[in-house]
Amino acid sequence: MTIFLRIGAALCFLAVALGAFGAHALKATLENHAMVDIWNKAVLYHFIHAIALFILGVAGGGAVRGAGSLFIAGILLFSGSLYLMALTNLRWLGAITPFGGLCFLAGWVWLLLAPPR
Repeated sequence: MTIFLRIGAALCFLAVALGAFGAHALKATLENHAMVDIWNKAVLYHFIHAIALFILGVAGGGAVRGAGSLFIAGILLFSGSLYLMALTNLRWLGAITPFGGLCFLAGWVWLLLAPPR
């Protein structure tokens, strides 16, 4: 079992937990900050890329390491900045979000250009 499979599984767990936490325990805070959609977008991108990371872990191989690392960075920067912005209402955190989006894009390009096994 590769490290990406384990990290992907952990990040999938975290995405489900944060989605539920946002829908229930944080609902009033997110609504007061008008950040429900931001939170949901963070969870969606987090979950999609955590699943992709899990699949990369199953696929294994050296060619997926770069993409996997970029997906992890994307989750931290993109979803992480949106989670923090939604909780704190510090809108300047949105300036960090595009860097995470670039990591996601770079990870997909990496997979597109990686030589087949």
